[in-house]
Amino acid sequence: MSEAPRDPAVRIVRTLRDAGHVAYLAGGCVRDELLGRTPKDYDVATDAAPARIAQLFRRTRSVGRAFGVMQVMQGRAAVEVATFRKEGPYTDRRRPDAVEFADADADARRRDFTINALFIDPLAPSSTVRGRLVQGAVLDLVGGLDDMDARLIRAVGDPEARLAEDNLRALRAARFAARLGFEIETRTAAAIRAHAAELAGVSRERVGDELRLMLTGSGRRRAIRLIEELGLDAPALTEPPRGAMGAPGAMGAPGGPGGPGARGAGGPDRSFDVLERLDAVPGVTFGVALAAWALDRAGGAIEEPQVGEVVTRYRQALCLSNAERDELRSVLEGVHRLRGEWTDLSIARRKRAASSSWFEAALRIVGEPRASAALAEAQRLASDGIGLRPPPHVTGDDLIRAGYTPGRVFGSWLEWLYDEQLEGRSRSREEGLALLRARVAPTS
Repeated sequence: MSEAPRDPAVRIVRTLRDAGHVAYLAGGCVRDELLGRTPKDYDVATDAAPARIAQLFRRTRSVGRAFGVMQVMQGRAAVEVATFRKEGPYTDRRRPDAVEFADADADARRRDFTINALFIDPLAPSSTVRGRLVQGAVLDLVGGLDDMDARLIRAVGDPEARLAEDNLRALRAARFAARLGFEIETRTAAAIRAHAAELAGVSRERVGDELRLMLTGSGRRRAIRLIEELGLDAPALTEPPRGAMGAPGAMGAPGGPGGPGARGAGGPDRSFDVLERLDAVPGVTFGVALAAWALDRAGGAIEEPQVGEVVTRYRQALCLSNAERDELRSVLEGVHRLRGEWTDLSIARRKRAASSSWFEAALRIVGEPRASAALAEAQRLASDGIGLRPPPHVTGDDLIRAGYTPGRVFGSWLEWLYDEQLEGRSRSREEGLALLRARVAPTS
């Protein structure tokens, strides 16, 4: 029987305690336990230095030794064990220039939000905290329990200082608020708005990773609403500030940084109709959700000539993988076709579309009644005796055997022949080759 994810972390705490050290469960796992959620992983914080951790445990790996972070292997589990620390200035706005090992109080006060700065002593007797049974005793040094009760995301200490250390915390605040159903505390929200433009200086990869978590997780629509209300959308997507390129909703001109009450791209009545259609869909990928957000920012429609510009900008702004880029492009192009020219497309193009990886996602985004009509048409084409994606009758090897010299033109010939097959004008290899010979004579 496999052990609970908490057990390896508790064993590590016990070993550290037996060796005379202070050690607690720390961070997000504590927050999630207190909220009745299942933590994805467990972290340990301790006064033991990295060298001491390496002495006490047989299998360790340094994952940030300069910052006091080690990975301790317990069976198949890898637990992050960090030394209590306080931090110096963040001149690169990502990592502290220097760290000094410290105690639990200093460690709690250098964290981002109060609900992430709680500790649990798992070796203490179980206790009841705010009406919830906890396996251990909670150590709260920054008012995190009060904020949890009030359902608030509050920066630890001065919010201006916390943001100055790492502007990505602005996006993290929106993600936690959306995921947990919390509000962002007034002073913290005001600091985020005031410094929203500084998000443009954060690594594009880190911004992309944060948005990836938001758009593929629960609370997707609320996260995006918060981003736009806080003025984080334009710097996150490297778009001009609101009004710089036209009216809100114009392509390339959605909102940007603003003062208190700013609502981003669409003003106070901004809707997220396209993103809303994904709410009940499980397993939404980043490319699909990003396409939905792009459409909402553009007022619901992006013309086909503009798709390339949007995809290029988003790829650079968020460090999209090739697969994410291709999915974003395909969904945006597919939505455009389904909303406009779908019934005007040839049978071959409709079949190619209906058998494409983007088709299902585009149907979700388009919504009713167009989705049902397009799906019915796809089902009709699938049962026409030919199918949506049959094996091609004619291959490159067939062309060579028929006397054609290989070259770049082979690709266009094979595409055309496959369209003829999908349309029902070519029913066999022989018929396909005959159609080609009628247009282009063999070279040998």
